[in-house]
Amino acid sequence: MFDYQGKNVVVIGGTSGINLQIAKSFAAQGANVAVASRSQDKVDAAVSALNSVNQSGVHLGVSFDVRDVDAVAQGFTKIVEQFKNIDVLVSGAAGNFPATAAKLSENGFKSVVDIDLLGSFHVMKQAHQYLTRPGVIIQISAPQAYIAMPMQSHVSAAKAGVDMLTRSLALEWGAEGIRVNSIVPGPIADTEGFNRLAPSEALQQRVAQSVPLQRNGACQDIANVALFLASPMASYVTGTVIPVDGGWSLGGASMAMAELGRLAQQQ
Repeated sequence: MFDYQGKNVVVIGGTSGINLQIAKSFAAQGANVAVASRSQDKVDAAVSALNSVNQSGVHLGVSFDVRDVDAVAQGFTKIVEQFKNIDVLVSGAAGNFPATAAKLSENGFKSVVDIDLLGSFHVMKQAHQYLTRPGVIIQISAPQAYIAMPMQSHVSAAKAGVDMLTRSLALEWGAEGIRVNSIVPGPIADTEGFNRLAPSEALQQRVAQSVPLQRNGACQDIANVALFLASPMASYVTGTVIPVDGGWSLGGASMAMAELGRLAQQQ
């Protein structure tokens, strides 16, 4: 469906869940793919998975913490030593854990903001100098950016900032030919974040029933939109925040998460 032969794609946080599926999907369409996360073991496993998907591509991985700007800079240096340039950046590093605001420590709040918001800024700023013109940045956001959810005040603050960062950079870098967009996944099955918020099959089914399309999403649903946004078919799309959630954000999200929040506080 898409042709990314010879294109260089970097996926930050690309060693598990949604981000790994995005990395594998670009590799399957012929791209050279680099992944990065904090765990070298996970990086190595992800590179092995990419090689299984596309044996003719160049795939590599680096480990760094997005909160450390010097480590991010060194990581991108290693990537461009192999790739020379970057055509597509997917910025997907994230941190989350459920906690009520009254019990959330200052360090816990700061940790999520530092990973999600400050880390996203570090990644996009460092990638800017290596992006081809035209080039593409895709930020993986979260519905907490615009839907109030219990036990998610830290994530809501961070992701709201991420979405405005997306818009700001799209405005600043558009004249250079760099497009910047955010994807907002809804409830995506078999991901760490969803399993934390809905830790049982019964709870996950309740969430599915709150989605207008009556199912939880799959990682491939998000990957498909990333493939589109990075393609020439989306050449006039920038500064957008795109929910990929089966219509969940139309109303079901607030009701479902409020119920999950009540249940969690009863335990």
